[in-house]
Amino acid sequence: MKRILWVTALVLAVWTMGAQNPAGRPKRQSEPTSHTLRPDTLIAQASPYRAGKNFGKRIAVFGGSLSVNRESDVAKQLWADLLGAEVVTYGVGGAGFSLQQGYSIQRQVDTAGVFDVYVLWASTNDFTHGRECGSWKDYTEYDGFNPERRSTQCGGINYCIRTLLEKNPRAEIYFFTSLRFFRSDADPEAFSAYIQAQKDCCAHYGIPVLDQYHLQGVNRFNCKEFYKKDLLHMTEEGYRRIAPVQAAFLANGR
Repeated sequence: MKRILWVTALVLAVWTMGAQNPAGRPKRQSEPTSHTLRPDTLIAQASPYRAGKNFGKRIAVFGGSLSVNRESDVAKQLWADLLGAEVVTYGVGGAGFSLQQGYSIQRQVDTAGVFDVYVLWASTNDFTHGRECGSWKDYTEYDGFNPERRSTQCGGINYCIRTLLEKNPRAEIYFFTSLRFFRSDADPEAFSAYIQAQKDCCAHYGIPVLDQYHLQGVNRFNCKEFYKKDLLHMTEEGYRRIAPVQAAFLANGR
């Protein structure tokens, strides 16, 4: 209990300092496919995660708009501060894991450098744009790493995992599932199948998963408190809700 209270107090302090002195916060670089956030050293020195295995590491993040929108920096700056980490975002709005979906996460991974920690942050784009979900066996040893299966969500996930481990076999790879969205035309049952498929791919490779879909704590009764009017993209308040959970997970991968 004391640890939880301490983390909560520190998180509130981080956000209060950011609100009082926004000019002191790192700014996003103009390049939309890569921008860097660096830690506040004073906050990092007081972090309860200093003993975590990922403290002081370099973290790369890949995904769609939910990972790269300006509001998302509220969460990623908290990671940087509490983990003493440099956080580099490669995400691009509209991207999915399918090679056919926007500036695919596969392409983002291809262009990335070598990092200690890689975060694959699933978007909703593969689902909302009708890309095939596929199977956890897509683009694996079970189909001979068939390049045609890179067109599915699962094939894209498996391609990204393989490619990142080729860049750095010692790297920590973590997966953030898609977050919820609340458009009137959404089919929760169909979308949940995409979430399960994401987790199945990671299970095959032993990749730790943060199940944001079930841990977010947002639903149809309170979503307007945390989402923009489109009910697809989160506000800063939405990121503040999930950010402490993300930071705790990233500290040790569990």
